[in-house]
Amino acid sequence: MKNQSIACFGYAKTTRAIAKKLGPCTFFDDKTTETYIDEEGNTIRPSGEFDTTLFTHEIPSPGFPPSHPLIQHATHLISEYDFFAPQTPFSIWISGTNGKTTTTQMVEHLLADKGAISGGNIGTPLAEMSADAPIWILETSSFSMHYNTIASPNIYALLPITPDHVSWHGSMEEYIAAKLKPLSTMKEGEAVILPKAYAHTPTKAFVIPYEDENDLAEYFGIDASRIKFKGAFLMDALIAMGIDKILYDRIDYDRINAFILDPHRQEEVRDSRGRVWINDSKATNIDATLAALRTYADHKIHLILGGDDKGVELEELFTPLKNYNVNVYAIGSNANRLMSLCERYDIPCLLCETLSVAVAEIDKRLDDKSIAMLSPAAASLDQFTSYAERGNLFKELAKATK
Repeated sequence: MKNQSIACFGYAKTTRAIAKKLGPCTFFDDKTTETYIDEEGNTIRPSGEFDTTLFTHEIPSPGFPPSHPLIQHATHLISEYDFFAPQTPFSIWISGTNGKTTTTQMVEHLLADKGAISGGNIGTPLAEMSADAPIWILETSSFSMHYNTIASPNIYALLPITPDHVSWHGSMEEYIAAKLKPLSTMKEGEAVILPKAYAHTPTKAFVIPYEDENDLAEYFGIDASRIKFKGAFLMDALIAMGIDKILYDRIDYDRINAFILDPHRQEEVRDSRGRVWINDSKATNIDATLAALRTYADHKIHLILGGDDKGVELEELFTPLKNYNVNVYAIGSNANRLMSLCERYDIPCLLCETLSVAVAEIDKRLDDKSIAMLSPAAASLDQFTSYAERGNLFKELAKATK
């Protein structure tokens, strides 16, 4: 029997999971031009046919911005998180501009023996998560939090916030406000780990502020030298271990060091001559690239930059970039823009346009005292289907060098 009272905005993974759990729903999708019924009995209609008077709940896919006409005309809007709040067990939310996926995975790794499972933005929609699990670890985007009014974490870990998704939120202030929104609903006895810059945000939760990795290590009594992860991943590990310490009063170095990072994040590859190539294709914004540069700051770096930068102000990358021993190889749709900035900041740069040309040029210059790095500070869709495709090609080209 169809669930006629629920409208889903966007025919996407999150909303389709909701319909699968509840029974067929009505979808409104921008890409749909004629109404049809899918194999699961859902009705998919063009967005222009939406009538809010016909529904009691309107659930958007997380990526729907507040400016979208469907959001503007909805009168019964409810987020995925709010919809499932009544059946959500003890929950840990992880957010921030970069590192939230790795931190979420690390927390799940540390709490696996307690039956914890992960989901949210990390890949498993809430509709597919087991309500019988004692702990949900949710990678939570600013998109999701923007629409929340009920759902609230028991522990909230916020990684550093840097400019991202500004066009979606309308301003940097609104982006930050979305990231801080959970603090207003948290209760006494709950805990929030967040950057010191936001430590005075009103909340009933216990606040654990930090400025850097040293603050986290000192507060939780963790010996950072015993952790194998460096750079940005060290902060991810310290926050994950801090959550384990809060919940179970334990610090397990062997367990955290057994964690294996996902591909495409500062992934080291060696060619036939033993030279190091760093696949950091997942670095799709400025802050992620700067984190990779900090990790390898002691090296001469042949850095491949470029792709779809979504019009962000790249000066925030180039001001610190000039402090590194770096040569830039510009690719992608913003390659000419990168060339101009390199000239302005007096940074050596080659206009390569494609990844294969960039790797070939680096191959001429790379030695055992320098490293090659793909850390583009831009999305991949101008030339690739995903950052994974971009990263895999980089690895193939690197390994093929002689």
